[in-house]
Amino acid sequence: MPHAFDQDDTASRLAAYLDASPSPFHAVESTAALLLDAGFTRVAETDPTPADPGRYLTVRGGSLIAWSTETDLAASAPFRVVGAHTDSPNLRIKPRPDVLRSGWQQLAVEVYGGPLLNTWLDRDLGLSGRVALRADTGVEGRLLLIDEPLLRVSQLAPHLDRTVNSEGLKLNPQQHLVPHWGQGETPGDLVGFVAERLDVAADDVLGWDLMTHDLTPARRIGRDRDLLASARLDNLATSFAATIALIAAVEAGVPGVVPVIALFDHEEVGSTTERGAQSTFLTATLERIVLSRGGSREDYLRALAGTVIASGDMAHATNPNYAERHEPGHHVQMNGGPVLKINAQARYATDGLGAAAFRLACDQAGVPVQSFVTRTDLPCGSTVGPMTSALTGATTVDFGAPTLSMHSTREACGVADQAMYAGALEAFLSPA
Repeated sequence: MPHAFDQDDTASRLAAYLDASPSPFHAVESTAALLLDAGFTRVAETDPTPADPGRYLTVRGGSLIAWSTETDLAASAPFRVVGAHTDSPNLRIKPRPDVLRSGWQQLAVEVYGGPLLNTWLDRDLGLSGRVALRADTGVEGRLLLIDEPLLRVSQLAPHLDRTVNSEGLKLNPQQHLVPHWGQGETPGDLVGFVAERLDVAADDVLGWDLMTHDLTPARRIGRDRDLLASARLDNLATSFAATIALIAAVEAGVPGVVPVIALFDHEEVGSTTERGAQSTFLTATLERIVLSRGGSREDYLRALAGTVIASGDMAHATNPNYAERHEPGHHVQMNGGPVLKINAQARYATDGLGAAAFRLACDQAGVPVQSFVTRTDLPCGSTVGPMTSALTGATTVDFGAPTLSMHSTREACGVADQAMYAGALEAFLSPA
C-alpha cells in the first residue's frame, strides 16, 4: 500500500520541529512532545520498566528511546529498531567563556563535530542547550533557549585579505571563530547573563552544555518550492521521520515485532559517551523491555537474533557543481526517494539481508529506493549503524534521505523525500 504521509503537511511539521530543536536536548523534548500527544508515557530510567502493555519513552540527556508493547507477543519477539541521532556540528561554549579582545566582548568556543566552518561566519546566532543548576536535591538540569540575535562571527573584509577569493578562505578555529556579543572594557559575564535568563543566582550556575545556533528559520525554497532549507537537517530530519513513523505504525497496529526508535546524541563526535550509540542505552533498554514482559536473558538473546535495525542518517545528493566528487554509477537525486548506504569497508552496516529488508519496506510503502556508494578513491563517512550492529548482533541497514550542503549551518533536502522517508520507516516498523 502507498504511504499515507501528506507531502506538504510533513514538510510543514518538519520545519516546525527543526526550528524548535536547536540543541540535542531541545530535539529530545520536541520528540517527546509529539510522542506524548500520541499517548506515549515518559518513564525515567531509575523507575521500573512498565509491565503493562502500552507506549513508552525514556530519555538519557540528549538521547531518547521510544517503543510500543501494545501487541500481545511472546517475550522473545524480535524488535524492529530505527536509529538516528539528535546532534549536529556547531560551536560550543567553553567552560571559561569570557574573552576581551580589542574592546570586544567575546565568547570562547570549541568546534563540535565537523562543521563547514565558513558557514558560521556573518550569521545571527542564538544560544541553546542545557545548564546545570544547584538545587535542593543536588543538581538540576534546565534547558536554555535564547532565540535572539545574540552572537556573530564577523569575517575579515576582502580589502584586508586580497587573497581570499583567489586562494580560498583559511580559518583557524581558535582565532577566527570566536563570536562577539558586546563591547566594553571588561568581559561580558556569560554566567551572569545565563543566570538572569533562568531567574537564578549566578552562584547556582554550576556548568553547562551550551552551543550556538543559526537563527534563520526552516523554509521551502526553489522555483517550485520543492526543497526545504534549514539548519540541522543532518540528522533531525531522520529523527522526525522516525518519530512520526512510529506513531503511525502503532496507531495502525504492529504485527509480530516490537517497534522501537532510538535517537542518540554525540554521533558527530564518535558516539563513545554515556548516551551515544556505543553506550548501554539501547541494549539495556531492549533487555528491560523483554524482562518487563516476563522474559528471561535467553528470551532477550533470542529477540536480538531476530531483530532488524535501520540506521538513518542523511545521504549525499549529487551536487551539480561537483558531480565529479560522486561515484559515477550511483548518483543520488533529490526527491528521488530514500537512499541505501553501502560501503565494502563496513563504514556502513548494510549487507545484502539488511538491504533486502529495507527494500521490502519501501515496496510496502510504495516509494522508490536509491543507492549511495562513496567513490573508491575517497574516504567514506559513517554513522550509528555499525555500532548498534556490533553491540546487538542484529541485521542492520544504513539508509538516508538526499541532502545538499551537509554539515553547513544551512542544509537542503527534498520536500517530497520527507513524506517518502516517513512512509518507508512506518513500513519498516510494521513489516507485512
